[in-house]
Amino acid sequence: MPEKPKIKLSLFSSTRQSISPDFKSLVTVSNGLHQLVHREFHTGQPPVFEVDFFDNFGDDYTVLVAAKKHHDAGFFPVKVALGLTQQVDLMLLPKKNRYNFSEATWEKLKLADPALVQIFVRGAASETEARGFYEELLDGTDRQQDAIATLHNITTALHAVELPVGKPLDYFKQLIWEGQPPQRDRFFAFADEMLVEQIKQARAHGTWVNAPAVTHPGATSAFKQVQFGEANVELAFHEQDRRDIDGVSCVKIEADIDYFKDPLAHFLLELIPNAITHNQTDPKIVYLLRWIAGRHAGVPEFNPPYTLEIASN
Repeated sequence: MPEKPKIKLSLFSSTRQSISPDFKSLVTVSNGLHQLVHREFHTGQPPVFEVDFFDNFGDDYTVLVAAKKHHDAGFFPVKVALGLTQQVDLMLLPKKNRYNFSEATWEKLKLADPALVQIFVRGAASETEARGFYEELLDGTDRQQDAIATLHNITTALHAVELPVGKPLDYFKQLIWEGQPPQRDRFFAFADEMLVEQIKQARAHGTWVNAPAVTHPGATSAFKQVQFGEANVELAFHEQDRRDIDGVSCVKIEADIDYFKDPLAHFLLELIPNAITHNQTDPKIVYLLRWIAGRHAGVPEFNPPYTLEIASN
């Protein structure tokens, strides 16, 4: 008979490194029948869990992790099968945290991603001015630093998205700094109008779907990536706002990342609460969700040029 299914849980800190050997956590595993399989405290990495196989929805397991001074983390569904070990990687985000932007300085960014820096520069009168806009956010208030994190969350995600020809960021020409500067949950830019057609072709292949443009005032169309269970990119096109950049006809584009893949969940659990509280999607939660979703999907690691560290106060 094939071996029983196994779940291998690996825990990581918000610096994207494996947790320390003395890290203590409470791990809960339950099956799709809502039966508790495991609930114990562990120090360091948890053991491999051997679980039952039902050959039905009972095989959709839930894994939850709780740790002192950290937000809970979890994943569902963990679909198991006989003879296979299902890998689950979870990141634990400290409740008191701070950004580490040491790899996101202007000079380091110029070396690591010169094409992205050129997109920033084209949106200003000079490189000096663009650097000034960037560093004002980088060294600014919590919300300004959130805007830089969002900028890097989205551009890092766009770097990994495959289109029929190239990647979305290949079509971006200039970031908008003045009037509509990067925000806590989105940024605006101008992109080659050919990006619209590329996204439509990707939609035909099932990797993107139509999204409601009405949630993006002024947008004529919107499309959402559906590759991951959470933290997918959404692009809204403002095709009535155009400009010519280096001889290329461009349209304004609005880029953000949603917590939820399901449109109803996005509307009920994200858009409505944000409207009521006058809040915006938190880039730190996006960072966490996108990293976990990417690990589960087996794609290259989500690695924006910043991390989150435990704050001392």
